[in-house]
Amino acid sequence: METSIMKAIAYTNYGPPEVLKPIELAKPVPKPDEVLVRIHATSVTAGDYRARSLDMPPGFGLVGRLVFGLCHPRRQLLGTEFAGVIEAVGEQVTRFKTGDRIIAYPGARFGGYAEYAVIHQDAAIVPAPDNLALDEAVALSFGGSTALHFLRNMANIKPGDAVLIIGAAGGVGNAAVQLAKHFGAHVTGVASTEKLDMVRSLGADAVLDYSHEDAASATDAYDIILDTSGTATYAKYGAALKPGGRLLLVSANLWQLLGTLFARKTGSREAMGGYAPERAEDLRLLADLASDGRFKPYIDRQFPLNQAADAHAWFKNPARKGNVVIVTDAA
Repeated sequence: METSIMKAIAYTNYGPPEVLKPIELAKPVPKPDEVLVRIHATSVTAGDYRARSLDMPPGFGLVGRLVFGLCHPRRQLLGTEFAGVIEAVGEQVTRFKTGDRIIAYPGARFGGYAEYAVIHQDAAIVPAPDNLALDEAVALSFGGSTALHFLRNMANIKPGDAVLIIGAAGGVGNAAVQLAKHFGAHVTGVASTEKLDMVRSLGADAVLDYSHEDAASATDAYDIILDTSGTATYAKYGAALKPGGRLLLVSANLWQLLGTLFARKTGSREAMGGYAPERAEDLRLLADLASDGRFKPYIDRQFPLNQAADAHAWFKNPARKGNVVIVTDAA
């Protein structure tokens, strides 16, 4: 007889990776406009890390508690992205059918750290690329959507642009390198010594070792500078931008973001930050690029669901490259 119980990883208090504990929950039932997904893989993203640890950029501590829960986490299952197979559909669902392989990006609604999840058919959910295993395709969503939003929607990237990507070996950075190349840019990736070959393998035209070279020392060199490390400021990198150049702050503290309000200088150089929304149309583009071999998430390590705490610990290891995947269904 089919079980109505599922395994999951939950947390009831903010703290180190060890707050993540295995539990059993009732298997969810889809509403008329939802699909039930048997999850094969999820991941550890910056969103999962911040929600678990409440380690927020300076100035955003209270905001973090208001978003995730004032004293205790409001949503106890993490997982900003997941991939799996649709097991059941609600009676009003027309976009998907049982057996479809999908990737989903619930974002701050979370839910991926479990064997099953339900999601609305009109949410950020699309068919998974046929040429990627689900434990690869799962990492298309967070990094890809973030990089796409900043490069295309905010910076209006165009062919021939000179793009500098700080933190090119990370989850968002590896996506940014590949997407910038897709848009026809000349890409320079900044990373540590041991990660330079990985960044080259993503298609970067040039690489800079931040332990030996200072990208900020350049003058009028880049149309776009995208920083995933949280270390860039307009005061430091403004001169490296060409007239009309854009500094994109993917991870920034409150003071950096406030500084973007005063960053317009001669030549219309500017700095900007913000939040990348979860949109199905963005996922479709990323899946299409993956199907054509133009975008493939870099997977560093995989962990089983019962080792989610170890996956979170590895996420903060300086040696990590790209994405950390959690496999929920090993079958």
